[in-house]
Amino acid sequence: MTQSKSRPKQRRLRSLQRLSQALQTPQNLLALALLVFCSLLALWLLTRCGLDITQPHEMAESIQALGWVGILIYISFLVIAIVIGPIPSTPVTIAAGAIWGPVTAGIFGVVGIYLGSLAAYFIGRTLGRSVVRALLGKTIYFSSQRGEVYLGWLVFVTHSMPFLPYDLVSYGAGISGMSFPIYAVACFMGVIPCIFFLTCMGAAMTGGMGLGIALVAVFGLLLLLLPIGIKRYNWWGLRDVIRVE
Repeated sequence: MTQSKSRPKQRRLRSLQRLSQALQTPQNLLALALLVFCSLLALWLLTRCGLDITQPHEMAESIQALGWVGILIYISFLVIAIVIGPIPSTPVTIAAGAIWGPVTAGIFGVVGIYLGSLAAYFIGRTLGRSVVRALLGKTIYFSSQRGEVYLGWLVFVTHSMPFLPYDLVSYGAGISGMSFPIYAVACFMGVIPCIFFLTCMGAAMTGGMGLGIALVAVFGLLLLLLPIGIKRYNWWGLRDVIRVE
């Protein structure tokens, strides 16, 4: 009985020790400050800014009406959707394509998602697995047995066809110690086709519902079939490289 009562105290002590270690280096302190800043920004955007994420189209219209401030809010929203998660950014990205047009919304979307992915990578690499698990409820780990180039292609594929959430992949790349230059390039190249596809989907819905519905169906089918193929048939050997805990 005494031993069972002492376990929570031991866990709290270990947590405090990890926090103390995280504050010992400037890099860790910066990562912790970034995480706190994103958390506070998320709290403000979701409670004080008057934006309703359950109504993506109305949210995008409200953001557009704010001018350049709205652009900053939209980019910030996409950043915290990656860092804090799980905040649904896909419907808002599609709605942005309908409001701003595919090119303008695509540029803003790439900037936001890319910055958020880099921030998640940095936090995961610096603060480690326990912090990521506390944020997302789970972690993902990439094995480096096939080399850094293979991991780069893996990041590219998972970002261009996001059958794994951006936040999990970005944090996982950081936790696994993946090379930053390889991650940064692969992430950027993968984000571009995915985001522009989503914004084009939104623009197509305003111009013709038939094309918009077809694009939604293609995107949904990919998100459905890819995880099944990986789980059952181990496409590209991903089950040997990716481990979700």
